[in-house]
Amino acid sequence: MTGWLDITGVGAPVTVQDAGRPGKMHHGVPPGGPLVPELLALANLAVGNASGAAALEAFGRLELRARGRSVRVSMDGHAFTLAEGERLTVPAPESTSVRYVAVDGGLAVPEVLGGRGTLLVARLGGHEGRLLRSGDSLPLGDANERAEARAPGASLDATAPIRVTLGPDNRRFEPATVATLLSGAFTVSAATDRVGMRLQGPSLTHGDEGTGTSRPMVRGAIQVTLSGTPIVLGPDHPTTGGYPLIATVIRADWGRLCARRPGAAVRFQEVSLEEAREAWRHHAEHFGIRGRSTPPP
Repeated sequence: MTGWLDITGVGAPVTVQDAGRPGKMHHGVPPGGPLVPELLALANLAVGNASGAAALEAFGRLELRARGRSVRVSMDGHAFTLAEGERLTVPAPESTSVRYVAVDGGLAVPEVLGGRGTLLVARLGGHEGRLLRSGDSLPLGDANERAEARAPGASLDATAPIRVTLGPDNRRFEPATVATLLSGAFTVSAATDRVGMRLQGPSLTHGDEGTGTSRPMVRGAIQVTLSGTPIVLGPDHPTTGGYPLIATVIRADWGRLCARRPGAAVRFQEVSLEEAREAWRHHAEHFGIRGRSTPPP
């Protein structure tokens, strides 16, 4: 039976997001994907979906209605059934930056370039490549009655230091500046979105005058602007950039960083490449993250 999820009220930005589109950078398309992969995985697994199935990523209050069939719904991993015609009010996230709403069968919006998620910077994917608004209707995938739902058994620690690997532009920074990154107290700026997280705190001075060669970027790279402000690239980051890179947030800590709201504290801790890889292996298993998630470098 065909089903729909009707959007009946929107209080803040909300989009369709899935595991993303890795491998399309040579076409000028950033990888995208969830801002907080762990929360998307927990929401999907609770209704029997693959961890990266298309779901809603909401920054605030949201009102929904099931149409055409009953829907098994999960908010951040806590699942319940919404009867056909029944309405649901999704409250704004309280302790994290975003909330994920998954439905059994996933959101069956058209697949574009290998993904269903919304890429606002390119106006593609999701629902017409844009933010959702009241009156939109999203098709539901076929519910798999034999799919085994998984109760949330993992939690996201959004207070621990964020682990990074240093470089690749250490030669452009004085040792004291690198030390400032690792010892300084930063906070999340309100000027933060899916493209990047701007941090407030000590200035990270460098001698680069913007003459660096433009090159491919990756999620988690910490660019330092001419004014010394660090910006951590997010899922919708530019495919190329020229600001010097002082460090890169490891894959296992993307979500722990991006779950933090404006004003939240951020501290960094250096780890080795092997430690980063081991952290990702443990983290992916712990949260059940599978599919097109990008492994660490």
